[in-house]
Amino acid sequence: MNKESLRKEHFHFIGIGGIGMSAIAMALLKKGYSVSGSDLVKNNETNQLEKDGALIFNSQIKNNIEYINSELNNKVINFVISSAIKPNNEELSYCRENNLPIKHRSEILAMLMDSYSSIAIAGSHGKTSTSTFLSTLLELCTHNSSSITGGIIPIYNSNAHIEQTKFLVAEIDESDGTINKYKSDIGIINNIDFDHCDHFSNINEILSSFKDFAFNSKKLLINYDCEITKTNFNSQINWSIKETKNVSYSIIPTVVNQDHTIGRYYEQGNFIDTLKIPIPGLHNLSNITASIAASRMVGVKFNDIKKNIKYLKLPKKRFELRGELDERSIYDDYAHHPNEIKATINLARLFINQNNNKKGEKSRLVVIFQPHRYSRVKQFVNEFAEELSKADVIYLTNIYGAGEINKDKINSEIIRNIIYKKNKNVKYLKDFDEIINNFYQLTKKGDLILNMGAGDCHNFWTILNNKNT
Repeated sequence: MNKESLRKEHFHFIGIGGIGMSAIAMALLKKGYSVSGSDLVKNNETNQLEKDGALIFNSQIKNNIEYINSELNNKVINFVISSAIKPNNEELSYCRENNLPIKHRSEILAMLMDSYSSIAIAGSHGKTSTSTFLSTLLELCTHNSSSITGGIIPIYNSNAHIEQTKFLVAEIDESDGTINKYKSDIGIINNIDFDHCDHFSNINEILSSFKDFAFNSKKLLINYDCEITKTNFNSQINWSIKETKNVSYSIIPTVVNQDHTIGRYYEQGNFIDTLKIPIPGLHNLSNITASIAASRMVGVKFNDIKKNIKYLKLPKKRFELRGELDERSIYDDYAHHPNEIKATINLARLFINQNNNKKGEKSRLVVIFQPHRYSRVKQFVNEFAEELSKADVIYLTNIYGAGEINKDKINSEIIRNIIYKKNKNVKYLKDFDEIINNFYQLTKKGDLILNMGAGDCHNFWTILNNKNT
């Protein structure tokens, strides 16, 4: 699109502060479009957008739309929403009443992807980590890659890095059924699991949406270790951390500890070399294998990958060490589905076991979990209890509703009661204030404290640390 047409088009994001919405808004700014947006809460993303030239409103009222229309009457104005925006939102209602052009965020991301050789990462779990690893490898190995993701990529310290590059790494959200909007040169499916019960009724509906995504991908890269992807997608390009036979790209782990993972790397069943990867956890190894596979598919030399793999880092909120207080280590993780909790607790056990061996003392794994969405808790209550009970001590807080109405009167005490049958060291604490005010009574020296959830629980460390300084 030429510069003249860019000057004639404006994008206003209703709910611009979200991690996905802000990334797309940032990308449009970098492309030369004018951007505005509204959000009720200021955060790092809105501050950066404002710094880069976006007009940010701290309210969501119709006056915002009226102002944009009057000030930019020489432009075509697109009003952008995500599926999180409720129909009764005042800005959205005003746009609909006045027949103003409303576009879903997926349409804008798809538009941006069209101008690149795009690599789209989809899947129920691990999308942000895979996007981060792939973005890092392509940046270091090609210096010719851009990214739009749902997390903060350490190498860019941003969720959006847009330049005039050949490649674009894009994280694709399947939660609202808009996954069929995207066309990509390489589509990656990490795994498929039942989730997003507010939108999907069963696993078959989710599978159907991923098949649309696969159909729209020129090349498809799938996880051979996930039974659903293995049996439902006819792709000759795959990866595994368990097998080498009939697999395009494999890393078979030989050493797994809290510091790194060492594995034997194979292509088409042929051993190539041994890799030392600075990221712990088997789920992370799978995501890294996918990233290496995609890099090789676009022509990156293996020796360049081996040279740069030492620079890989996890994105923010993925087993992120926030700090230590009086010999207690506090980690943040975004895990909010039972299978994500399972993987994260397994990773934490690596740290616990290694520390125990070094010190000769027994450390505890203390989990603080903020459930996310009433519909998800209702669907997976037994699975949540099963995985959470594997921690030594469990503290449950109120459910983060994410805008859902609690019509079934679901609460965290339901999970607590089931966990109690397996592990008596479980408590329901109403909110994070109760944990912060009683922190030293609820924890011990040597504890690894794992704070998990997809809501506002990640403010815990900042508030706790401020109170203790």
